[in-house]
Amino acid sequence: MLRTVVRSRCITLRANSLLRWCHVYRQFGFVCVQIVPWIKRWTSKGALNGQTELGTFVLIQKLHVRMAHKRAPSEGEPPHKRVSRQQEDAEQENNVRPNYHHSQQSTAEEGEAGIVESITLKNFMCHTLLGPFTFGSNVNFVVGNNGSGKSAVLTALIVALGGTAQATNRGASLKGFVKEGESSAEVSVTLRNTGRDAYKLEDYGQAVIIDLKLTRDGMRTFKLKSKSGQIVSTKKEDLMSILDNFNIQVNNPVSILTQEMSKHFLHSKSEGDKYKFFMKATQLEQMKLDFISIKTAKQYTEEKVSQNGECLRDLKKTYLEKEDNYKSLSSLDDMQAKLEELQKQMAWCLVAEMEAELLPVRQKLKSDQLSTQKFDDKVEEWKNKVTEGERKYKQIHDQLNGLTERVQELQPQSTQLKAVAQRQDSLLKAGEVTFHLCKKSLKILESDRGQLCSRIKELKLSISQATGAESQLKDRRMQELQAELQDLSHQDSTLGQQIEQYQQATHRAKEELGKLRNEQSGLQKSIDANSRNLLTLKASSSNRLRRFGEHMPGLLKAIQDAHRAGQLKERPRGPLGYCISLKDPQMALAVEVCLKGQLQAFACDNHKDENVLQGLMARVFPSGQRPGIITSRFLDRVHDTSRRGVDHPTYPSVLQSLEVEDPVVANCLIDQRGIERILLIRNAAEARAVMAKPPRNCTQAFSVEGDQIFENRSWSAEQSRPNFLFGDVEEEIRHLQREMENQTAQVGCYQQRKQKVEEDIGKNEDLLKKAHVEQKKTQGKERKLQLELTELQNMEELQSEDLQPLEEDLEEVVGKIASQQAQCEEARAQMAQLKANFEEAEQQDRKLKDQISAMAEEADSMKEDLTNSDQEVMKCKHHSKHYEEKRKTHLDNILALQASLEGQEYELAASVTKATEICPERLEVRRTARNLDNEINLVKTKITTQQAQQGNREEIVKQYKEAYEKYKDTAQQMKCLKSFIRTLNQIITDRLKAYNSLRSMLSARCKYYFDSLLFQRGYTGSMTFNHNDETLFISVQPGEGDKAELSDMRSLSGGERSFSTVCFVLSLWAITEAPFRCLDEFDVYMDMVNRRISMDMMLKIADSQRYRQFVFLTPQSMSSLPESKFIRILRMKDPERGSQDQASSREDPA
Repeated sequence: MLRTVVRSRCITLRANSLLRWCHVYRQFGFVCVQIVPWIKRWTSKGALNGQTELGTFVLIQKLHVRMAHKRAPSEGEPPHKRVSRQQEDAEQENNVRPNYHHSQQSTAEEGEAGIVESITLKNFMCHTLLGPFTFGSNVNFVVGNNGSGKSAVLTALIVALGGTAQATNRGASLKGFVKEGESSAEVSVTLRNTGRDAYKLEDYGQAVIIDLKLTRDGMRTFKLKSKSGQIVSTKKEDLMSILDNFNIQVNNPVSILTQEMSKHFLHSKSEGDKYKFFMKATQLEQMKLDFISIKTAKQYTEEKVSQNGECLRDLKKTYLEKEDNYKSLSSLDDMQAKLEELQKQMAWCLVAEMEAELLPVRQKLKSDQLSTQKFDDKVEEWKNKVTEGERKYKQIHDQLNGLTERVQELQPQSTQLKAVAQRQDSLLKAGEVTFHLCKKSLKILESDRGQLCSRIKELKLSISQATGAESQLKDRRMQELQAELQDLSHQDSTLGQQIEQYQQATHRAKEELGKLRNEQSGLQKSIDANSRNLLTLKASSSNRLRRFGEHMPGLLKAIQDAHRAGQLKERPRGPLGYCISLKDPQMALAVEVCLKGQLQAFACDNHKDENVLQGLMARVFPSGQRPGIITSRFLDRVHDTSRRGVDHPTYPSVLQSLEVEDPVVANCLIDQRGIERILLIRNAAEARAVMAKPPRNCTQAFSVEGDQIFENRSWSAEQSRPNFLFGDVEEEIRHLQREMENQTAQVGCYQQRKQKVEEDIGKNEDLLKKAHVEQKKTQGKERKLQLELTELQNMEELQSEDLQPLEEDLEEVVGKIASQQAQCEEARAQMAQLKANFEEAEQQDRKLKDQISAMAEEADSMKEDLTNSDQEVMKCKHHSKHYEEKRKTHLDNILALQASLEGQEYELAASVTKATEICPERLEVRRTARNLDNEINLVKTKITTQQAQQGNREEIVKQYKEAYEKYKDTAQQMKCLKSFIRTLNQIITDRLKAYNSLRSMLSARCKYYFDSLLFQRGYTGSMTFNHNDETLFISVQPGEGDKAELSDMRSLSGGERSFSTVCFVLSLWAITEAPFRCLDEFDVYMDMVNRRISMDMMLKIADSQRYRQFVFLTPQSMSSLPESKFIRILRMKDPERGSQDQASSREDPA
């Protein structure tokens, strides 16, 4: 564990350091483009997981060899890159202003992968919307006055590319970038993804879109999209991989120099700050930190190796002691071999016994599965009959009226008689169970009698051959035990049958109790609904409007108030049912079924009035269903329906049967329901005859019972009385009160039946508990006697049995048979009496049903057909349910048998597996498992005795192997760790030499480019690096050549110091590499001359590096720039003070 932790810690640091080394070497043209993906592949394959330290050494040596050669231009590299990079140094020494006019005539060169194509800001900092800004591939100037959003664009770029808030120098937390009053800010940056360095081109395409979202809570989420806008990833790790691939260094001031960083650097007077700036820009500072981490890990490893040296000596001493104990052991192979052979026989003996037990179970299951088809045929037959019966019942029911009031009065009595019949049926079923139990007990007794007779015969023959008084006593005791066991077995079987009977009775009672509760609950809900309807009817006796809802008067008052206040253009009409009246009150149910929900609806003239009415309804109706609203323009006259309306000489249409004073209401019903084309016919039969060949313009008809009749079909009404359009309120109240009285009486009957069933359940559960207790006692006695009988049977002496107990048992069994026969006869007589009672109760129930049928037949001649059809359906359902239950029971038995068989087969398979593990070849064993077990125990006893004298062989061997392996592994680990430390020391020494050489090279190149850039202005200067003190002293003299004296930058003017700073930054550009460079207000302290010279130098460098992108942020207008398609100017819109208007940009070619 120690070795793994230390090794993984060191190797992880080395891997990160190697990737940084590759980026630094890449800046000087070394072979690095191929090394970075090579290291990444090597890391992902697990080479850095600590499998071998030598692999790390080989990796670094390979890297050292690859970086020892200068980079040669590859065939796949664009020609402009090969030419520009080879001539970069020479062009930077040329002080001629760049000729962009000539560049316009040449072929346009594309920038390398990783440059910024566009950026968009939303709710970022103090800007609602900035962008989208489209950047060119070479030089871009973002110009605008202070406050226009230039620095916000650069800050958004840093944050979107994973930079922290501190790196922007614009805030302490990311949540500070969200605009005040907004919940989130969004930034979208598009990076070019073309060329040799493209990142996962098949996934992202030619552009990588980075969408950043900042919340007010400071949360930052990324979405990485392809050029087509498809989301590829949302992980920040993938964003870091993209930045590493493009060599984008957000925190490197040379890549992105913010305004605050520029001011700090410009005003800094410390040589140490300049040196830190140089180290951070060249990534030498990060490499130095990596070296420190590696040295710390190496020191930690050396300390642990020293601490574990003493532990290794203790392990060796323990290993030598265990080796001596192992060599001194003597062998127990013979007894172990015999024990193994006995265990093999025992394993296969158990398998054979289990296979013998499974054979009858498989035969029973096969027989039951063959008989399943018979049950399926019966169930399917009765299901077809039920379907046919229901079809006939529906056909007849569509032609019938509801039951008369007398039938409803007799219904509770019919329900009570039905309950009596059900109770008698339950008693009859219980009697049948008792009778079958008696018959089963009788069969068991007769079987016992046959067994006793056979046993007596065998014992007589055995006694004639046996001698000795002691043998006879044993035989007599065994007979007594067998007789007692037989009695206990019969008693246990009887108790089991009683328990099953009590359980079935309790289950049936609970099912009946559940049905009673459901029926009572449904009846109580109906009573509650009728109570609410009764209250509504009583309230509507004084106010007809309350029929349409208790909140309707309040709604109409609110509508009137709103209309008087001028909120409504036209007063809404409604509820529509309140605005109409019937010419024939007997057709109220038909008209109500026809209009349905439109009776409670309102009509509005326009959508504005509809919205106002919706608000009034929301205030008046706090919850629940609200009336509907129909929006249609109000007219002052009724539609002309003479052409499209139905005109029958005998039957009126719905429109003709209504009295409607308001044309708006009439037009609404005509438009929404088409009441001019619906007939009202009193008799349903006449209605069907008329609709068999519908009159002209007639779409449907309604009967007085509410039946809806079409040409080829008809539908019965779901309600039997009208709820809104009835005429006599008092009559409706009396009818509802009578219905509630009947329902209350039925609830009382249900309550009594529930109480009786609950008492039966309690009694059965008490009897069930007593039976369980008695069964446990009986089974305990049976186990004791069986144990004693087994011990007597295992004796080897010849046993003889006494015949007298068996003969007494035989006489007792004969007596029990006679008694059981008498009980069977008594149960048969009781079952006949219960059957007669059930038939009598059923006959009374049927008689009452016949009386109800006769009364219904008087009201409608077809009711008898409906009753017969209903009875036929119920009968078919009863038979269908009966056979379904039988099939379900049969299938449950099969499933139980299958489950039992699967369990036994699983146990058998497990036993076979265990036996195969013990002995792969099956053995034919003739001995019993008991005999084998006795011999195995005897052999184990001998082995234990011998091991107690000599010690446990397996434990000694185990301890020896463990001590040897532990000592061997620890010694090998110590050896590998020491080798690892030696290799790491050599690696650190080599890398430090390379680090010092690289630092000297970077310092020299930086001096060279700095002198060259100063020379273009006629300045002289020097850069002095002190790597020991970590200081950088820069001296500049704006005089002419050698005549000027060098002086510290602190003595320069602001413009001269800014120019010198630009030269220093450009020299760092020359020795570092990145796809784009960003400078914010680089010329803020320069005068016009220094600004022009600095601009010319930067444009000249940009012209020589067409493959790289440059973004300059400045408040200057840049109107003096030469015209070129490689220069793009983005002009920010001036901020409007005192408002938060959106900022925008305008692209101007230079």
